[in-house]
Formats: sequence, C-alpha cells, structure tokens
Amino acid sequence: MWIADAWKDYKLLDATDGEKLEDWKGHILIRPDPQAIWKTPREHPAWRRAAGHYIRSREGGGHWDVEDLPEAWRVCYKDLVFQVKPMNFKHTGLFPEQAVNWDFMRQKIEGAGRPVSVLNLFAYTGGATVACAKAGASVVHVDAAKGMVAWAKENAALNGLTDRPVRYIVDDCVKFVEREIRRGHRYDGIVMDPPSYGRGPGGEVWKLEEKLFDLLTLCRQVLSDNALFFLVNSYSTGLSASVMKYMLETTVRPVFGGVVAADEIGLRVDGRDLCFPAGATARWSKE
Repeated sequence: MWIADAWKDYKLLDATDGEKLEDWKGHILIRPDPQAIWKTPREHPAWRRAAGHYIRSREGGGHWDVEDLPEAWRVCYKDLVFQVKPMNFKHTGLFPEQAVNWDFMRQKIEGAGRPVSVLNLFAYTGGATVACAKAGASVVHVDAAKGMVAWAKENAALNGLTDRPVRYIVDDCVKFVEREIRRGHRYDGIVMDPPSYGRGPGGEVWKLEEKLFDLLTLCRQVLSDNALFFLVNSYSTGLSASVMKYMLETTVRPVFGGVVAADEIGLRVDGRDLCFPAGATARWSKE
C-alpha cells in the first residue's frame, strides 16, 4: 500500500462500523466509509466530541449534524494549501490519501529538467492541479462541474498560482479529449480521477468498470512522445489495483515503453500500526 503519511494538518483517528473519525486541523469530523466493515469499540475520545457528523438517510443521501464548525477552513500538506468545507454527500473537497500521488507527480515534473504539460481530468477541486503547477508544470484542468472548477481556482490562488499557466475548463472529459486529439494537442503527463458512477448532462450513464478501458485508449492518443507519467485513480471496489495495472500495461506501455506500478492507497491510523484503505492507483511512467 502507498500510504499518505506526511500530513501535519490531517489525521485519521479511528474507523469502525461504516464510519471514520478524522481530525482536519483541529476540527473533528465523522464521515461514512463503506470500507470500514469491522465493528471495533469506539474507544477514541474524539468520537464523543465531533464538530461535524455526516448522517446517512435511509432514503438515500444524508445530512451534516454540525456543532461549532466553520463554514470553510484551510489545511496544508507540505507547501500546498487547500480550502476544505463540509459539502453534500459527505465530502470535504479534498481526498488526503491523494497526497501520495501529488508527491509522485511533483518528483517526475521537478526531475524532468524541461517544460512539462499536464492534463488533469475529472479534476475536482484541483489537488493534483495545485501540486503539478507548484512543481512548475503547465496544467489543463477539466471538470464537468462549474462549482468544482471555481473551487479549484480558489485553491490555486491560496498557493500563489494565479499567474501560472493553468487553464480551467468546464466540460465533459471524454468530449474534451476527443477535441484535443483532433487539435493535435499533446501532454507530458495525464492524471485522472473518474467517478465510479454518474450521469452526464444528457442523462447518459457512466459506469467506471464499463468505460475505463475505452477512456484510457482515448487518452493515450494525447500523450506526448516525451511523456513522463499517466496516473489513474479509482475508488470503485469493483476495480482493483491489479485490474487498472493490466489496463495500463495493455494500452500505454506497448506504445510508450516504460513501467507500470499499481497498489492500494491509504492512510495510517494515528497512533496505531494500522492502515486504512482508500482506493487504488495505477501509474505508468517512462522510467
């Protein structure tokens, strides 16, 4: 497992019975997580003093039960700054386990010794965009949700990146890549964090297990001849790290060479010799 264990402003305190207990820079949150299928005792004292608790509804969705929690606040990872806040469907606008991938991409970009262009698809609030731009890359940030793109711009501003070459595009990611192919645009790095399930603006259904291979095949066509990395994330329990590795091995590596690695990503439980699984990542890199 690749573990995001360099956080100072975030801690995973405990997890049990479908929920996890987190410390977001002093603000204690309880959020649902289907990976926590065990039922260990809630002995950590922070369970009884959470400032925010997302409670699922039997009818679907849910709501935040909030006590003394600011509308939004900032957290830092190394030299990166992000705004977080409780939002619909349990999220905070940041996935802390992704820090392992931010570090990987920054290492590749900073070690290239040349200008690097990155395409960030399903880019959400811009964690990867901020990390890549901070490392010196030009970034094209694409997400279909206008509100998430606006939030990503705020995160970039918090990091002093407003004058960096970052393009923010509100669009369907597949349609955007198809246009980039026709335009002949190429990128040295691609990162994508596609949803497990969703519906497009026309009501079309997106199921990651059915769409991912075609998406990887499509995106391969916008990799440059000097590409550095191609990184794919998944939170779907139906897609293991090995499955995603197989896909990159059969789509990207036959054309560009290089190596493919894949593993679970996760978070260390504070003060314990335990790691919490939080999805999987597959990475192709030139070397």
